[in-house]
Amino acid sequence: MKKFRKVLDGLTTSSPVNPSGSPACGSAAGTPSTAPTPRELEIQETLMSEHFQICKTVRHGVPYQPTALAFDPVQKILAIGSRSGGVRLLGRPGVDCHCQHESGAAVLQLQFLINEGALVTACADDTLHLWNLRQRRPAILHSLKFNRERITFCHLPFQSKWLYVGTERGNTHIVNIESFILSGYVIMWNKAIELSTKTHPGPVVHLSDSPKDEGKLLIGFESGTIVMWDLRAKRADFRIYYDEAIHSASWHHEGRQFMCSHSDGSLSMWNLRNTAKPFQVTFPHGKTQRDGRKESCKPILKVEYKTSRNSEAFVVFSGGLSYDKAGRRPTLTIMHGKAITVLEMDYPIVDFLVLCETPYLNEVQEPYAVVVLLEKDFVVVDLTQSSFPIFENPYPMDIHESPVTCTAYFADCPPDIIPVLYSIGAKHKKTGYSLKEWPVSGGTWTVGSQTYPEIIITGHADGSIKFWDATAITLQMLYKLKTSKVFEKPKGGDVGRNAELAEEDPYAVQMISWCPQSRIFCVVGISAHVILYRFSKHDANTTITSLEVRLQCEIEDVISPSDTENTPCFSDPSGHSPQPQPPSPRSNTPDSMRDSIPCLKVKDHMIRMPPGYQAELVVQLLGVDGDPPQQITSLDLNSAYGLLALGNCNGLAVVDYLQKTILLCMSTLELYGSADPFQRLTRSPRKNRQSTSGLTELSDNQVSLDLERSKSPTSDHVNGHCTSPTSHPCLAGRAKVPGGPEGPRLARRGPGRPPFRKAQSAACMEVSLPVSSLTEESRENSFSRSRSSSVSSIDRETKEAVTTLQFAESYVRKSDTLPTPCLWVGTSLGLVLIIPMSIPTDEQERLEDPVTVAPTGTVLMLKGSILQIGFLDCGGVLINSPYEVWRDQHAPDDPDRPRKRKLVNFSPSSSQEASGDGHLAVVCSERQAKVFFMPSQACLYVHNITESSFVLRADVVSVYNSVCLACFCANGHIMTLSLPSLRPLLDVSYLPLTDMRIARTFCFTNGGQALYLCSPTEIQRITYSQEMCDNLQEMLGELFTPIETPEAQNRGFLKGFFGGNAQTFDREELFGEAAAGKASRSLAQHIPGQGGMEGMKAAAGGVVGELARARIALDERGQRLGELEERTALMMTSAETFSKHAHELMLKCKDKKWYQF
Repeated sequence: MKKFRKVLDGLTTSSPVNPSGSPACGSAAGTPSTAPTPRELEIQETLMSEHFQICKTVRHGVPYQPTALAFDPVQKILAIGSRSGGVRLLGRPGVDCHCQHESGAAVLQLQFLINEGALVTACADDTLHLWNLRQRRPAILHSLKFNRERITFCHLPFQSKWLYVGTERGNTHIVNIESFILSGYVIMWNKAIELSTKTHPGPVVHLSDSPKDEGKLLIGFESGTIVMWDLRAKRADFRIYYDEAIHSASWHHEGRQFMCSHSDGSLSMWNLRNTAKPFQVTFPHGKTQRDGRKESCKPILKVEYKTSRNSEAFVVFSGGLSYDKAGRRPTLTIMHGKAITVLEMDYPIVDFLVLCETPYLNEVQEPYAVVVLLEKDFVVVDLTQSSFPIFENPYPMDIHESPVTCTAYFADCPPDIIPVLYSIGAKHKKTGYSLKEWPVSGGTWTVGSQTYPEIIITGHADGSIKFWDATAITLQMLYKLKTSKVFEKPKGGDVGRNAELAEEDPYAVQMISWCPQSRIFCVVGISAHVILYRFSKHDANTTITSLEVRLQCEIEDVISPSDTENTPCFSDPSGHSPQPQPPSPRSNTPDSMRDSIPCLKVKDHMIRMPPGYQAELVVQLLGVDGDPPQQITSLDLNSAYGLLALGNCNGLAVVDYLQKTILLCMSTLELYGSADPFQRLTRSPRKNRQSTSGLTELSDNQVSLDLERSKSPTSDHVNGHCTSPTSHPCLAGRAKVPGGPEGPRLARRGPGRPPFRKAQSAACMEVSLPVSSLTEESRENSFSRSRSSSVSSIDRETKEAVTTLQFAESYVRKSDTLPTPCLWVGTSLGLVLIIPMSIPTDEQERLEDPVTVAPTGTVLMLKGSILQIGFLDCGGVLINSPYEVWRDQHAPDDPDRPRKRKLVNFSPSSSQEASGDGHLAVVCSERQAKVFFMPSQACLYVHNITESSFVLRADVVSVYNSVCLACFCANGHIMTLSLPSLRPLLDVSYLPLTDMRIARTFCFTNGGQALYLCSPTEIQRITYSQEMCDNLQEMLGELFTPIETPEAQNRGFLKGFFGGNAQTFDREELFGEAAAGKASRSLAQHIPGQGGMEGMKAAAGGVVGELARARIALDERGQRLGELEERTALMMTSAETFSKHAHELMLKCKDKKWYQF
């Protein structure tokens, strides 16, 4: 009911606003004009609440913090458990499923019911779960919670329904898999060991049945005790007491000997004929020292002993290296006969499995591969070749190769872009992989009918960019781009700034802007640089153009040392006398070049660039007086205009990348001109001194007081980082460190220091803007308050960051009749400026004549920092930005086809001529969304999105052949609003914000899809479309495929006669309730699972979810009634047939005599 009440509340706050009664939404400039009302527009909105539902679709990447591994040798399905309680099921490409335990307890062990379509998981909360894999969304059928003992090891024999469970106390319990109830048969630790033993053997670390006799169970205890337990006789056949602790054990397939791995790095071989001592003890990596003793080695955590018919046996183990070599990487050792091969891994080994041809333990195993689960990777080694190459992994397990810092999601891309990127990226793929097919090939998957090209782009901490093919539910690497190649490597002898940069990631990617149609790509780096790339199928030798931009907000006045002893210091830390800098220099003067240099040095010589994305232009922001520049908070490019815009907390810069010139470089305050709604003034020296002396008071008292008074969630900190652009005080063009004992110490950050944020790295304090008119009188009433108000603090130390930029064909003034190229600028104070541009239309003139950019002061206002700007025509259709059709600039000249720029323009006047001139502008901030009608600038609709939280991400997206506004809030709510009426359609509490990673990587795209980084190594894709939720079952792969279990090999007469054949026994006869009785109820608690309803529950959410559940329940009830009716009809037919036959038999026998029978 809470969710439903929120939706009703949202409906009351979303209402049409009278244009004439909302001057606050209008502009300070221009003449008033009569704007059409929403009724006059007659926009038919087709989106309803029934069209939306939240559902997880697929997860990509290696599971984060993996803990366990299992493999079904018949179904060829792999399972990976994780510390967070997740289970990942992998088969052939496309068969990829993620399950989650509700408890979130770590998965200790996994056991497949081989070829049965089921999986048993043992979790750290001492609970066993049985998963049904015969459905596309696996669900828990049964759970068994142990109350008294802790689970340490599980073993399920092949084709058995009885699961052996070892505990921390040393006891072994037996669970019936079908009913998930404990058997009364228990192997107590004090019965397993000799009565004379004085010490506890420790937890059970190994359980396995003998390949020779299934009635014998091998139990390994941590202390080194090994017991062969006779299940029939209920006694120990033999006991072994070894000096070293045991980590694992493995049988020879004949069942006459087994191998153990120990904590001292040794392997011991035991023969069942003589268990007094091992017949062989080896230290594979231990060398004999001069005194004759073996050097100490690390523990061998796991060993597998597998036989081969045509060669010697394989012994595979992890660990066991000597301690003398510090810093060695984790290793997997393969011993094949006398040959020992050591494979070094990039990450610590969590677990490994040897894949064999047969599921029967009493047959020659014939190993063919080793699956190695690492902490941050997943590797499969080919054992059939002597060089042991690895298989090429079809799953995207290297997303986290360098930490992901930002993401971008593009649905419904041009169909030719994926093959082009793949063909370029395939040339740089690694070689040396195994030529055999990927061994994990279970399940079935087919590409659905409703697929369209999708691309995911990830930016990384090392400056690399990865393009991924995300079509359907798969993810495949297409192309990798390294932005660090644009810059010179810092020299080893350099100290100071370069040494400081080397500690961090100076090339880390902060933002990505990509135009799929023109194939122009822009990257924003953390060192305040922008790199523009063009795509070419041909290599080229070019020189990268570098532009340096200085964005400085206000004049910095010189303060004498006497004035700064007890006050915050703004003086130059380098010690030389600083000169007043111009507020917005249009060119780089020699003085400014001496004062500061870029954080990174661009290569200034001719560079050979391979086919693919080739760097053309680098724009770098300069710091002030040698201090690092403020990070870039917003970016937009337009290929049709040939322009690039970028902004930070100091101001805005517009670059013409065709002519390689800077068109505009102004502080945010200068962009307003006389239309500044706050009437901020340039500081005088006296004002500067006063404000600096009061900075301590502002930092300590007023900001905290305002935030405490408003109780705004924008002051919440997650993992020590500020989560809102309106809660981080931005101090100046250069780093200012408040001095004195009272002021808070701000750690000075280099370009690589600030935490990653998208449009949130440099932002100012929140300002609650009034809804009243922007007249002089209302300004006085609204802003003339006490010195403690957050509004009055604007004049003191805050900076207004540029948070959103959008090029578009729009109207600047109310009197405009035709749209012109414009740049919409959104700021952290909730203001939107519209800047017109004059761009030559002729191609030759465009390359020669300058583009003019002239701020006019048109201002729109919202609450909170501006996040997104979009445009609709008068029919409610989304207006896309104009673009240039891609052309290869380095292709050979063709005289028949001159290479001219081909522009595609989406003008609002031409898209809907029947509806009249003008268009709608959708502006979304942290707090609210507004729809303006242009050119009248009247506010048609307003909706307060949230009061208790703030919006992190907002996008205008296309879904169901319509358009809506999708929002993700810091409190985890995902919302969609109809356009243009801003009617709430969906509001679901989906994902609480646990860290900045989610906020940094969450993004929406068209078609009702979104994604975020759910862990440092995994990407989670979700959908908010009801249609995709309904079709998800068809899109997912089938985990279970009906396969006939292979028959056991005929071992021959002689082997069977001389006792070599395996003995079978009836476990039901031993472990069943009739023979063993019932287990104590207090020992374990049976919990029935949700079965097939689990997938439906995960998919459903909010009001729509309740309706979906009711509809599914009705369908199931109707289906059951239909089945009952069919069975009833079948029984009636059967009864009629029986009656007919009985009557015929009676007539036939009626006249017969007794002797005729």
